[in-house]
Amino acid sequence: MPARNAKRQATNKPRKQPTKQFTAAKGKVLSSKVVFQGPVFSVRRDHVIEPSGVKATRDVIAHSGSVVVMPVLDDGKIVLIRQYRYAAQQYLWELVAGRIDPGENIKQAAKRELIEETGLRAKKMRQFLAFWPSPGFLEERMFTLLAEGITQGEAEPEEDEKIEAKAFAQPELEKMLRTGVIRDGKTISSLLFYFQFMV
Repeated sequence: MPARNAKRQATNKPRKQPTKQFTAAKGKVLSSKVVFQGPVFSVRRDHVIEPSGVKATRDVIAHSGSVVVMPVLDDGKIVLIRQYRYAAQQYLWELVAGRIDPGENIKQAAKRELIEETGLRAKKMRQFLAFWPSPGFLEERMFTLLAEGITQGEAEPEEDEKIEAKAFAQPELEKMLRTGVIRDGKTISSLLFYFQFMV
């Protein structure tokens, strides 16, 4: 019986966010060559000596980084978008996201992407998560921002974008995560972090 009471008390304690711990360790670049240059990213071939002493050739996709935006409405619902992703060959439910353009900071990019893809405007934005989606070969870093104080406006999608936006309550999103309806990595990680540490 005491053990059960202790467990119950433990579950009532406020959730703590994980402590930030980063270990920076740069390798030595012996030579570097751009082998592909496109409008969104480039591919670089680096000959390096890594901090462990390993000498290697690494092909790296260079990318300016991206923002992920989680719009939370006054009733607590979260807005996702649905669009066709050619690389995945299917429609995906996702959080709003996009590349950080030259000269933009994280919040500026997030506000622009939110307007373009949904027409929503946010009075408040704050970053709560940063991660590398595929650090084995991709330099891109993603930053997730919570958007609050939402008002509706006119969407301004790019020419190649056809986007559907819809708001979901937490139980609906948890079911979509559990059943594999949501398959986008940045959306899965951002939603799970938000539900676990911030709600």
